[in-house]
Amino acid sequence: MAPLNSLEKEYPLIDSNFQIFCASHAIYSVEDFLLHDIDALFTSATNCSSSQKLNQGIHQLLSIIDALHPPLLNGLQLVEDARQNKHVFSTGCQGIDALIGGGLRVGQLTELVGPSSSGKTQVCLMSASTVAKHNCSVIYLDTGNSFSPQRVAHFIGQSSDYVSGNQNVLDRIICYPVFDVYQMFDLLHQLKNNLRSKIGKSDRHVKLLIVDSISSLITPILRGSGPQGHTLMISAGFLLKQLAHEHNITVLVTNHVVGGDDGNSKPALGESWKSVPHVRLLLSRDCGGKVCNMSIIKHPAMASGRTATSVRLFV
Repeated sequence: MAPLNSLEKEYPLIDSNFQIFCASHAIYSVEDFLLHDIDALFTSATNCSSSQKLNQGIHQLLSIIDALHPPLLNGLQLVEDARQNKHVFSTGCQGIDALIGGGLRVGQLTELVGPSSSGKTQVCLMSASTVAKHNCSVIYLDTGNSFSPQRVAHFIGQSSDYVSGNQNVLDRIICYPVFDVYQMFDLLHQLKNNLRSKIGKSDRHVKLLIVDSISSLITPILRGSGPQGHTLMISAGFLLKQLAHEHNITVLVTNHVVGGDDGNSKPALGESWKSVPHVRLLLSRDCGGKVCNMSIIKHPAMASGRTATSVRLFV
């Protein structure tokens, strides 16, 4: 969500006087506004000389936030939406596709969870290669310098039905190095605006958005930043799911694991994040091995704990 000063041009009520009023309450962004007691804010505005305009500004911000929420759908509309729009894209690995019902579902956020070297980036690169071969664009947000054009070229070349045009496929994978959560927000908002306005030749055909890894961007803001870090995390999840649903995009993110109270590993980012992904997959692999074990932590159409024990990842 945007800083308040970026809204002034489109929303005149969010003018400099309103921003000064908000700043007096330590509100500089929509996230800050959501964290504040709205009733207390209305009360404070009433005591100001320009109370009417300030109250209108508060209502304007509430309207902006309401507009961000997807429309409510009844059960029949959800079924029809899934039938018409929510197709699947292959990950490029038959074992993974079989485990999750055909592949990565359009309109959903899928999360790959696992320790370092468990195969998360490998699955991202395979998926990007496979989607790009179907004349679709892929946006790849690389947070740890793990994107490998050579590995992508390898995946493209190993397909028996793909002989020439490797460069065209590679051109359809747009990789952005991203090293903090604010840079990610900027790129996602830019993508959202491009998709809505139908500008940007490559953005018009985006069908897969990858964030590898989401946890490396969010974990730093959760350390000692109070409620703001938590709000940014939920905002990031909401924005990713909004892009997926409104523009029929498949979103794929990776997350690391942390030690749980019982000594077993669990996905990072805590309890609040676990409700964000539609699908959560747990990966593990023996050190140096080529066989990845994958199990379903969460899937809207399948039982948790279902496991594929011999998904081969080429290294």
